[in-house]
Amino acid sequence: MVFWIASAVGLAIAYLIGSTPTGYLAGKLLRGIDIREHGSKSTGATNVLRTLGRWPALAVLLTDLLKGASAIVFVRWFYLWLNTFPSFAPPTSLDLQSWMPWAVCLAGLAVLVGHSRSIWLNFAGGKSAAAGLGVLLAMSWPVGLGAAAAFGIALLVSRIVSLSSILGALAAVALVCGLEQPLPYRLLVIAGGIYVIVRHRANIQRLLAGIEPRVGQSSP
Repeated sequence: MVFWIASAVGLAIAYLIGSTPTGYLAGKLLRGIDIREHGSKSTGATNVLRTLGRWPALAVLLTDLLKGASAIVFVRWFYLWLNTFPSFAPPTSLDLQSWMPWAVCLAGLAVLVGHSRSIWLNFAGGKSAAAGLGVLLAMSWPVGLGAAAAFGIALLVSRIVSLSSILGALAAVALVCGLEQPLPYRLLVIAGGIYVIVRHRANIQRLLAGIEPRVGQSSP
């Protein structure tokens, strides 16, 4: 029982890492504005780019990537640390090495939900693409690099961030299914990819209507 309570605490910490509202804080610190009242009303790096400029957007992007990666690094360390205390050790029927991929899976989902449903913003937030990429890079760097490459190529060709994020999510799903990865990692990437795409549903409607702004254009 103590192990499972400690596990719940670890997941809560992963959620709180993901829920740090970097885009919102950038708006408040740099211009004293609520970025949710400007542009696309998202707290993500793309809206920061349109509202605050290039360098704040880059800082938010890198911080969101770090959020996702640091949560995965933390949860791996956390369970190894728990295992050093007999009172917090997992039940004898549970092998820590077998449980670790599932812990990573749950922590990754917690980060995605935290980023898009931040407790500090009344459960609003960004679209979890950057935080999700950070999770991928820390969880399985080949999948993460492949998704980042798909995003970068799509952005160079289309200059549409939302379309590039969706294609990056689809590439991550294809890669995690094609490469030899643990089942929990595959489930995480599939669920996370679907979640990121669903979070872009308004962008998809604008893409279909042909009015989705490109990089450098203002949000409709």
